Amino acid sequence: MNYQSTKERVCQLISDLYSNYRLLLDSERLDDTEKDYIREVIKCQCHIPENIATMAIHKLSNYLSRHFGKKVIILLDEYDTPMQEAYVHGYWEKLVAFARNLFNATFKTNPYLERAIMTGITRVSKESVFSDLNNLEVVTTTSEKYADCFGFTEKEVFEALSQFGLSDKKEDVKHWYDGFNFGNISDIYNPWSIINYLDKKQFKPYWANISSNNFVGKLIKEGNYELKMIMEDLLRGNVFYTELDEQIVFSDLDEDENAIWSLLVASGYLKVQNVEQNIDKGIFMYELKLTNMEVLFMFQTMIKNWFSKAGKTAYNDFIKALLQGNVKAMNTYMNRVALNTFSYFDTGKHPSEYTEPERFYHGFVLGLMVELEDRYSILSNRESGFGRYDVILEPKNQKDDGIIIEFKVRDEEDEKTLSDTVSVALKQIEEKKYTANLMAKGITKDKIQKYGFAFEGKKVLIGQQIVKNIENK
Repeated sequence: MNYQSTKERVCQLISDLYSNYRLLLDSERLDDTEKDYIREVIKCQCHIPENIATMAIHKLSNYLSRHFGKKVIILLDEYDTPMQEAYVHGYWEKLVAFARNLFNATFKTNPYLERAIMTGITRVSKESVFSDLNNLEVVTTTSEKYADCFGFTEKEVFEALSQFGLSDKKEDVKHWYDGFNFGNISDIYNPWSIINYLDKKQFKPYWANISSNNFVGKLIKEGNYELKMIMEDLLRGNVFYTELDEQIVFSDLDEDENAIWSLLVASGYLKVQNVEQNIDKGIFMYELKLTNMEVLFMFQTMIKNWFSKAGKTAYNDFIKALLQGNVKAMNTYMNRVALNTFSYFDTGKHPSEYTEPERFYHGFVLGLMVELEDRYSILSNRESGFGRYDVILEPKNQKDDGIIIEFKVRDEEDEKTLSDTVSVALKQIEEKKYTANLMAKGITKDKIQKYGFAFEGKKVLIGQQIVKNIENK
């Protein structure tokens, strides 16, 4: 959660590593001063001074190389996991400085190193973490080298299913766990998911459940409304096109949307379906899609958790009130949800101003998509920008009513109260004939509920117009 505890944890790992090589204390090739240094690192545990900690692997390489008469091999797994947590919790700059010194001493100015392998999902060389390391060979998701070694191939998976008497489940397994692409090799499966399925024989999001999704969740939750709009499309199974840069720049993640998509591809949450070159502009455009059913479930769970942290009971009660057409209850619960979640979605530097309410509204729509996916197809119309952001809930069962929601932010010049804004929203539904799509699907006017949502800061007012009530009058 903070730099100090992270540094202490790294120091503890270094101290434990030294403890594993206590045999060096009996080495005839080390002098007493060097042995005292080893004892001091072991004794300090999580409180190794920073200048000693950053040189500790370098020195251990020296001692081991002299003792065994061979250079060392260093394996560093998931080097970027602490850095992701540092970004999420706000101590990125401090950790980068520490890591840069540690990596430089360990991998650059280390004459006792034979070779090293580092793994991670983010390539952060532009952040100067590896600025001094000019001898790296980087293998990424688009590299052809080792492309079939990052997971199980489809041939291996299908052979395993046959051995476990699950040959009839091949298509289901492919739907759930296939989709990873490396280099020019497609149909790579996540080993953890496959092993768990073979063991438990149940289709579940095994990999998504064990992964740390804090990093990805922060980027999407706090991303701008355009990012959330793309997420809506992805959750519907659609694709979108973007440029990618495999060198993730953490400082760009708040500003550069492409950096986020690059990270999601590197993390395995999105897959590249096709690559097209724009010769005139000299760029490549990547066609991206959610990797598989397992990833879809992960995102759905993540979105549900957004609202659970800010009052899930209120959000669930709002959904129930919406389906029942209970406007009074909708107003009660929606104001509670907005009060608790507005700043949660807004990432402006001045939280009291809430300059980007679109982030909340689009997060709210994502929540609708997840909560009501079994009963409704959630459609949104964004042709005129946020000035007209319609939400249409198209029922999958003819017994349910169709629902139209129009969002409006109060215009202080033209609308004196939120009630005026509600009226404008409901009037727009009528004038723009938003019922046409639902009626074309065979839903009659008396089965369509219309709501105007008026927003001003954290205040919300919901008004309703039901055609059948008007006709009865």
